[in-house]
Amino acid sequence: MSVEEKNTYQNVEIPAKVSEPEMLYAIRQNKINSEQIYHLKKLSGQTDELLSLSLNLNIKTFRNYKMKQLPMKPYLQEHVFALLSLYNHGIDIFGTSDQFGEWLQKPNHFFDNDPPISFLNTISGIKYTDDRLVAIEYGDNV
Repeated sequence: MSVEEKNTYQNVEIPAKVSEPEMLYAIRQNKINSEQIYHLKKLSGQTDELLSLSLNLNIKTFRNYKMKQLPMKPYLQEHVFALLSLYNHGIDIFGTSDQFGEWLQKPNHFFDNDPPISFLNTISGIKYTDDRLVAIEYGDNV
């Protein structure tokens, strides 16, 4: 997947850092739709089960969103946008979605010895995880 493909989905530019103003603008313009869930699955390489947990959806609902063009409530649009941004950032740092996925699934001292992926079911957890990625960028051993 090219950098352009990774950062743009259906003409929606997703930043490589979770940004509240960009997230708010994309949601207010109704640019985030269920098609981005398909792109999240493709970008992340995670299982449907893990992604549905991160989005607080049951597996059947997640798969419906992934397969069909369905309207999404603003809170879900925000969550999808934030996860796409986080995965863009993580891939930029770790080099591949597989390496980033491994880091997300390993217990981590900075996450109370839980895997970082268990924090992705809230926006604040996504932001915290993104902050840890920034720390890695600046040489912290996260």
